Order: sequence, then structure tokens, then C-alpha cells
Amino acid sequence: MSERMLSPPILSDAVTEVDIDSFRAAMRELAGGVVVVTVGKDQDITGFTATSFASLSAHPPRLLVCVNKGSASWLALQRHPHFGVNILRNEERAFANRFAGRDGLKGAARYVGARWTTMVTGTPILENALAVLDCEVEEMLPRYDHSIVIGRVRAARTCPGALPLVYWQGDYHSLQRAAEKTGHAGAPTGTRSRSRPPTKSTSNDNTS
Repeated sequence: MSERMLSPPILSDAVTEVDIDSFRAAMRELAGGVVVVTVGKDQDITGFTATSFASLSAHPPRLLVCVNKGSASWLALQRHPHFGVNILRNEERAFANRFAGRDGLKGAARYVGARWTTMVTGTPILENALAVLDCEVEEMLPRYDHSIVIGRVRAARTCPGALPLVYWQGDYHSLQRAAEKTGHAGAPTGTRSRSRPPTKSTSNDNTS
């Protein structure tokens, strides 16, 4: 694992940047899957809900996720340089809210009531997730208040037969329309959840 310290580019005073509210409003239009990133080992575990997650390379298998540098998950990654990416099913919106800190639970308390297993790195992996990727940290690239974490994928598993949870415009949605078009047997009955997660477009793990 390496942490590369890169200095942000120096911007001229004449450069104008968009205001934060406009930036967030634009990013809310980008629909994406929802993942819970699990971090730690044994009882020293925490995690967060994220939409800032992407595949980086298939040859070799690498992915990236953005982590708030003020979070407990960031500190846990320093102690345990590996993590799990759990891609959530449509019915797991309450679970996404828990790891986003909506119910006040922190650390190992966020794991209570779910079934967990491990693969290669020993990081907790959600048994019934739509897909999971077990990763070790290859590199960390600090940038502003977050760090881009590049993960070397050590193992992966899929559990097909369900629909993914989707985040769009500050709310959770299902793929009802796509399911009806393809005749997917697991189509849910609604297109919008009743619970509302935080409206940030990056990782929702701010303090825990």
C-alpha cells in the first residue's frame, strides 16, 4: 500500500469555479448504484455507504472508491489496508441508510442483524449482496477532503436474481421500468423508496 502526496494545482485568481449548490444539483442527476464499503477486521470494524465508486481497470482488476479523510473508515484503513465493496439489492435501502449514519449507529453496531462472511482479506462481506468485491489497498491519493483509494481486487462473487438499489436526485429508486421491459422476475412494485438518504454525491461517511 502506498499513499502518494500530490499537491493540488495552483489556480489563478482569475479562474472562476461553480458554486457548491450548483455542483451538487448537477451531480444529483447522475444515477448510480449504491455500495456499502466495509473496513476493518474482527471487532475493529466500521464502514460507509458510497456512490463514489467505479471500476478503474479490468487488466489488472482494480477499482476505486472515495473516502472522507475525516471519517472513522479512513482511520480504519490505516490500520487494516483492505476493504469490501458490497453492491446492494433494491430491498436493502434501510441497510444503506444505516451505513450512511442515518440511525446514529457507529462501528461494529452497524453490522448487527445482517449475515456476514469473509473471503480472502478477512474483511466482512455481506452474504446476500447483489455482488461483492474483496480488495486490498494498492494506493491512496489524497485530494481535498477525500482520498481516492485504489483497490486491488482479490476476490469477487455475484448473487444474481435481484435488482440493484439506485441513487438518483437524493433518493433511492428501483429499476422497475427496466425490469418490466426485460421481464425480470424480481421486479419490485415501486419506483421510489420512502426513506431518504443524505443528498451528497460522494461517500456519506462523514464522522464514523
